[in-house]
Amino acid sequence: MSTEPLTRSEVFGQIRRDLYGDQPDHSDTHIFIILGASGDLAKKKIYPTLWWLFRDGLLPEDTYFVGFARSNLTVEDIRAACLPHMKVTDEEGECLSAFFSKNSYLSGRYDEGDSFSQLNAHLSSLPGGADANRVFYLALPPSVYHHASTNIRAHCMSCKGWNRVIVEKPFGRDLQSSQELSAHLSSLFTEDQIYRIDHYLGKEMVQNLMVLRFGNRIFGPIWNRNSVACVVLTFKEPFGTQGRGGYFDDFGIIRDVMQNHLLQMLCLVAMEKPASTSSDDVRDEKVKVLKCIAPISMSDVVLGQYMADPHGEGQSKLGYLDDPTVPKDSCTPTFATAVLYVQNERWDGVPFILRCGKALNEHKAEVRLQFTDVPGDIFGERCQRNELVVRVQPDEAIYLKMMTKRPGVYFSPEETELDLTYRSRYKDVELPDAYERLLLDVCCGSQMHFVRSDELREAWRILTPLLHRIEGEKTRPIPYAYGSRGPDEADELVNRVGFRYEGTYKWVKPHTT
Repeated sequence: MSTEPLTRSEVFGQIRRDLYGDQPDHSDTHIFIILGASGDLAKKKIYPTLWWLFRDGLLPEDTYFVGFARSNLTVEDIRAACLPHMKVTDEEGECLSAFFSKNSYLSGRYDEGDSFSQLNAHLSSLPGGADANRVFYLALPPSVYHHASTNIRAHCMSCKGWNRVIVEKPFGRDLQSSQELSAHLSSLFTEDQIYRIDHYLGKEMVQNLMVLRFGNRIFGPIWNRNSVACVVLTFKEPFGTQGRGGYFDDFGIIRDVMQNHLLQMLCLVAMEKPASTSSDDVRDEKVKVLKCIAPISMSDVVLGQYMADPHGEGQSKLGYLDDPTVPKDSCTPTFATAVLYVQNERWDGVPFILRCGKALNEHKAEVRLQFTDVPGDIFGERCQRNELVVRVQPDEAIYLKMMTKRPGVYFSPEETELDLTYRSRYKDVELPDAYERLLLDVCCGSQMHFVRSDELREAWRILTPLLHRIEGEKTRPIPYAYGSRGPDEADELVNRVGFRYEGTYKWVKPHTT
């Protein structure tokens, strides 16, 4: 058995085979082209993620990185802008230099074919570049998607290698604009070349939902309307728009979070077992779930907009309308709670509660299944409902809230938990960033954690009538204080549809040895 260390390409090939099966590449050379290389997303996420993959030996040796944007920049400018976000240690200086030696940058216009002809000439001039596999990352505002994608197809496609295009959300503003974007992209590329990225699908605990559900016998019999009282999917941020209000105001919290992150998590909770773990089998089942959901009614929604906390400090003294980039009469919601129902045999009548908002009391994303009451209570109504909670962030965990006997001479029930906190159980495991997983998926050709066009269509079908009504009637959101739980009306809605909040549970941090 050879003791020689594996090369980067051998490591990459081994990972690809282990995760995705044997899918040989057409070429050994890979090129990542970052369109919008001067923007915030590129600086804070894409370049750092490519650096981490390069540093950890997860990319083939012959991998090159090409930035493209309108700004006149150099690779040194890119390096300076990205460095604060790259988490580079003192020992990694040499490796970092090797990474940036494989970087180059071109400036050009997204609506000019000549700029993309020059880009293609540059790609072809790289070692093996003419036949290389090419990944085009559209880190761009939606307004230039059409021009950029058209010019990629006309001027920059690899003739022998594969070509893949990563598209960032928002994927349109409503059903019609999303359909127009999908039709445009499908006229240029095949569906297996299009990777619509939702970074929440790269989160450890979101990906764990399938294993939790379909890899454990104990959950199968209770994962349905007979045992589940309601499902709550939560996304809370403790900060406001912080100067991004102008961008946010054009979309609002429903488009920003509910239409993508929360509906994707809902699909993974509610779907039937797929025939296999292949990308299309999994996405087929997700689409079936969405098709069973009727458009959300206004009576099942509470909208909020944060205002200043008069007793707060720092940012909390500023309400949404105090952001100078936000119109003073804006009705854009920064908080939304919506109730919807999956009308099929498994889930008929079970409310799925989607909650999301900014400037709330904590940073949290989680999936919570609350189970029905124990029939035939013998403990004098002292038992609370069981809950299975999958905490996506922060501090990834799975825990089951349950009743046990209070320790000692007592014979009374007490609420406790079976707790799998990843930081305690997997002490030496460094969980990769969501973008790391997803860019590796793109490189390896796996689309399981990306959004298919029919998924997108169904998600917009559910939310578009609601969005059009809110915007057409200029529905005024309910004010809530910065740092609060959101509007009281949201808690009233949740209680009305069957969620029970006891307020008695106290989570105890696990002991560490």
